[in-house]
Amino acid sequence: MYDLQNRWKLEKNFLQYYGLRNAPNTFKNRIKLTKKQRGIIENLPCALTTSDKKVLQKLIGTQVVKIEEKKNTPSKLQDAKFCTSCVANDFIIPGIEFDEKGKCPMCQSAKETEGLKSIVPIMNAFPRSKKSRFDVAVFYTGGKDSTYLLYYLSKVLNLRVLALTWEIPYMSESAKKSIENAKSKLDSVEFISRKVSNQDLRKIYEKLYVLSENTCACPSLAYVLFYPELVANKVPYFVAGNEPAQLLGLYFNHMAPKIAYAFPENKGLNILLNLGRIFTLHPPFRKGQFHTLATMKQLAYGDSKIKNMAGYSNQLVYNVCEAIKEVPSILKPLKRAIRSSSWSGNIPAFVQVDFDEICGGVYEWGKIKDTIIKECGWVAPEQSDKGLHTSCKIEKCKEYSQFVRFYFMRSSMIPFSALEISIASRNKNLTREEALAELNESLGFSLKEIPECAIMKEYLKK
Repeated sequence: MYDLQNRWKLEKNFLQYYGLRNAPNTFKNRIKLTKKQRGIIENLPCALTTSDKKVLQKLIGTQVVKIEEKKNTPSKLQDAKFCTSCVANDFIIPGIEFDEKGKCPMCQSAKETEGLKSIVPIMNAFPRSKKSRFDVAVFYTGGKDSTYLLYYLSKVLNLRVLALTWEIPYMSESAKKSIENAKSKLDSVEFISRKVSNQDLRKIYEKLYVLSENTCACPSLAYVLFYPELVANKVPYFVAGNEPAQLLGLYFNHMAPKIAYAFPENKGLNILLNLGRIFTLHPPFRKGQFHTLATMKQLAYGDSKIKNMAGYSNQLVYNVCEAIKEVPSILKPLKRAIRSSSWSGNIPAFVQVDFDEICGGVYEWGKIKDTIIKECGWVAPEQSDKGLHTSCKIEKCKEYSQFVRFYFMRSSMIPFSALEISIASRNKNLTREEALAELNESLGFSLKEIPECAIMKEYLKK
């Protein structure tokens, strides 16, 4: 008797793998089938004739296996198999494979991916702006990473910073206190906050919940709200504060190819891009401006067809874009700002600070927490061991929904927190013990609906 190997699923004329495979097959998760192959696979599990085996010859042993060789996915963390180098395991990432040394694909490719730092240009120092009251702007949530970024820009570099806060209904009490403390401690920062009406936000959230089974729209909806503000104030740089593990997670989730990480420094591609701008009578892009405009256009008009055809669609952003369409009026200021900034060249450059580099090598969560508590009055969440995403009450809901959708093969998107905690432990951003404690206590990897989901559902029902 033969059956499909665990985590392979028949979808139309393809076999889709829900997991993370060993190199060199890490991203070879989709196999096109012939009509004969599909006909046989549709009837699995079953005995195979000699003729069937010949038709499935290339699949037998990997995708199609004997029943007794079929693997199982653990139903709890305690039964999981762990990577020997990081905390990646086959519960939080079902279908993850390990090589003969017990290493996961992320650890197998550590040297190969060490240069994949950011898909937007990296800048750790900024000039004083002569055209604006502000030198830089940041999206500020009151969380660990955005607070450290705010500290670095305002206190270390002594820049004039515009801090933009979207007041979500799920903002944690610790984040609220952190924001208020930062206002009193950071003198060179101007703070602006925006709140979407509950009526409009519920329309967006209801659609997003149908698509993603959670209502997390950060930071995409914040970009929609604040881009016109950046253009109006002629802010030269919009600085992202994603920690390294988050940025590399895009690669392992097959949302950003290697070329995306190399593009900011690729002079040839940037020259070609600017030739197109010049021929259409638009001012050429400065470093980071293309990334800004591409991000804002995606939110305003949706993903490009070329990107989707290449298989690098970002499901998170796509779902948010679809949800925002429920309130089309919210996009009108964004579209006007896109048009005006594109013609004038007044486009805030989207750049990333290299957290590892500015910390002297490794962005250690424990050390930076001490710094931001002292310098910014940052307030840690009640779960003191929590390091990922500390600003939102329903962060665990996002983790839970992404996890169960992937676990039961309803989505091919690997849970982002699973990738991030694994990469962070690999890179020594936190110790293995700290990562394991966070896995056990702070994150939403559960097959049973977690209590925090009630917060999200309560807001939707009001």
